[in-house]
Amino acid sequence: MTAHPLHHVTAIAGDARRNLDVYTRVLGLRLVKKTVNFDDPSAYHFYYGDEAGAPGSILTFFPWEHAARGRLGAGETQETLFRVPAGALAWWADRLEAEGLDVSAPETRFGETALPFRDPDGMRLALVETPAAGDEPAWTTDEIPAERALRGMRGVRLLLRATGPTAAILGDVFGFQETGRDGSVIRMEATGAPYGTVVELVEAPGAMPARAGRGSVHHIAFRASDDAAQAAMADKLRQSHGLQTTEQRDRNYFRSVYFREPGGVLFEIATDSPGFAIDEARDALGKALKLPPQYEKHRAEIEKVLPGLG
Repeated sequence: MTAHPLHHVTAIAGDARRNLDVYTRVLGLRLVKKTVNFDDPSAYHFYYGDEAGAPGSILTFFPWEHAARGRLGAGETQETLFRVPAGALAWWADRLEAEGLDVSAPETRFGETALPFRDPDGMRLALVETPAAGDEPAWTTDEIPAERALRGMRGVRLLLRATGPTAAILGDVFGFQETGRDGSVIRMEATGAPYGTVVELVEAPGAMPARAGRGSVHHIAFRASDDAAQAAMADKLRQSHGLQTTEQRDRNYFRSVYFREPGGVLFEIATDSPGFAIDEARDALGKALKLPPQYEKHRAEIEKVLPGLG
């Protein structure tokens, strides 16, 4: 069965300038698209990723300055994981601590070393040493050399009251396979792509429900090669699992359908095409504010409302 690893993760932030600084300067990701929330054009939508904005490297944010802090709970992405080359974590621990981020001690998970930390909004992330990452091209900055730079997402951890129904969806619809268990955590992996291939399911039967807000992940998206592959997955969800997706929505850089999986996490299926270079050259990604066609005629008003990033 064809596997469909992660396409992107979308989260909620507070201050837009702080978010931009943390993810581009501190973590060294590339801002590959600066646009607006299609449902709320008074707020930015930032897309961070690798040099090309490849599927599986993308972490996106809706920065709402006055958003209340979220509460981690059942039915939510507990942690978003990024890949770094082997031997990079000590350097990253020093850097993140020097920047005032909340950094935890390294952990061994399924034979890999992970460095958990939180961004200023409280979002939980981890850097995971991945030997293959050191041989891959890197987006670098003046402060972050290639031997330390992030190389796309490793995956996500989901916090669930029961893992079985979610695991069934991941296996039957998205082609993930169980590759390990560690106490209450199940690891499932996809093959055929370097990025976004791990989903870990953390079972917590007594967990309080999640409350979305600043620092929360809004949804996670899985890859579909094209519209036909997306439609096939939506059909399988309906026929085999009794789950309905939304109608397809055009997000300019991909086309999406959404559904709530049995554990309560909002899942998206996003097409690989047309990609982020559809409206600006690859070497200029993220430079200009890009608006969807329905908002272009309101550009002047939107630019007045959006917070300054200087």
